[in-house]
Amino acid sequence: MDNTIVQKIKEELTNINDIAIAVGKDPSIDEMAAALSLFLLLKKANKKVVISCPTQPIVELSNLVGINKVQNNLSSQDGDLVVSFPYVEGEIEKVSYTLENGKLNIIVKAAGNSLSFDEKDVIFTKGGQGFKLLFVVGTPVLSDLGHLIQPEKMRDAKIINIDNKRENQGFGDIVAVSPAYSSVSELVADILLSLGFQVDQDSAQNLLSGIIYSTKNFQDPKTTPIAFEIASFLMRNGAIRQIRNSTPTYSNEDNFHQQQRHQAPQSTQSSNTTSTPIDNSQSNMSNGSNQQAPNDWLAPKVYKGSSNF
Repeated sequence: MDNTIVQKIKEELTNINDIAIAVGKDPSIDEMAAALSLFLLLKKANKKVVISCPTQPIVELSNLVGINKVQNNLSSQDGDLVVSFPYVEGEIEKVSYTLENGKLNIIVKAAGNSLSFDEKDVIFTKGGQGFKLLFVVGTPVLSDLGHLIQPEKMRDAKIINIDNKRENQGFGDIVAVSPAYSSVSELVADILLSLGFQVDQDSAQNLLSGIIYSTKNFQDPKTTPIAFEIASFLMRNGAIRQIRNSTPTYSNEDNFHQQQRHQAPQSTQSSNTTSTPIDNSQSNMSNGSNQQAPNDWLAPKVYKGSSNF
């Protein structure tokens, strides 16, 4: 991890409390997992933070922790309540209010006989406060945020662009983009750990799920060494490796050998063919007890960040 980028992000987080996180339309498990982990840890650090996506999360994302917090807009849940409805010039004579039985009634008086809109056209929006810092995660083009881009709210906001895609356009005030990472989740994990965040079990599980998805259970040839290193760290912090394919598992040694025999190819030789004994003379695995493990073999390992930028 480039120390200059880490330091810039750290300075922004130190000085800013109102933060938004956005992912582009139809995000993958990796992209949403990375964004949610960032959201959870910023929340834990007592930041005012919202997470948004222009499209509704699909069922495939339902197992990610915090997915129910994803909004369809970038408005804070704090602040004013805004009531919006269509306006036609000259149609409204005045707007007033009354207080009755502890309720506030907003009265929109028509200038003529009636208004051109009805109840279904009225929109209630809570919040509306602008944010000062926007993390855009796993989104190569800013226009992929769709209607989340609102110039009046982003006028004074700084943008931090986090992505691992080569086609990323490099937008933003701080660009943390590096194709050297095989997943957005491992990139976000590297940033968070370099910033000194203490990754909890929920964030660890999200990040590991994102890495597993993007690396195809670590079988993709593009899987980087740091993916294994970070995955190991996440598992030590409570994440569970959940295999996404139907790889068979074995509850005991007998079942394993039974499965191996079942999968063995049928021999095309005659039944009286004798098999050649296996020579175990050069195998010292069982009796090589004289070899000692290094002294630090069982010592706890501490992740220290990478330099993949």
